[in-house]
Amino acid sequence: MYSKTSIAGHPVHAMLVAFPIVLYVLTFVGFAVYNFASAEIFWYRLGFFSNVGAVVMALFAAIPGFIDWGFGIPKRTEAKKDGLIHMVLNLVVLSFFAVNLILIAGSWEAPLLSLGMPLVLTGAGCLVLLAAATYGWIMVGFHKVGVNMSPEQEHLQAHYEHEERREEPTVFH
Repeated sequence: MYSKTSIAGHPVHAMLVAFPIVLYVLTFVGFAVYNFASAEIFWYRLGFFSNVGAVVMALFAAIPGFIDWGFGIPKRTEAKKDGLIHMVLNLVVLSFFAVNLILIAGSWEAPLLSLGMPLVLTGAGCLVLLAAATYGWIMVGFHKVGVNMSPEQEHLQAHYEHEERREEPTVFH
């Protein structure tokens, strides 16, 4: 399987996802340090700026990801199902950070007095991000989405997938 959105054979989605991931984590770290360790405005602004950047970059990364999932992955495959789970989890993360952005809007100069809800939203978002990243890795590492394989690797992958389909499901009583 291959990516429908690529530059010089490199999948665009995979190139972009590092940005929102890092910015999501920086948002949480900035707010946590400001709230628990240092009242320096730098930490609040780091969280604020990172939150804005995370939401924007997540939207940019989602577009090629959706195109790859919708048009590059065959229907009725495990990769399609795992890709859907990956997408839904990432949309949940994006929702948490988008709601947080609404809550902190206009507070660049004067930080919020309480960071309780921003910490809950960004902390929960980072936890869901771990699950989304796990499914992202399944897409690349197991299903080989966006991976250019050698002919030998393609043969081995096809053999592995064929063997996997032949196994009978385990029934528990």
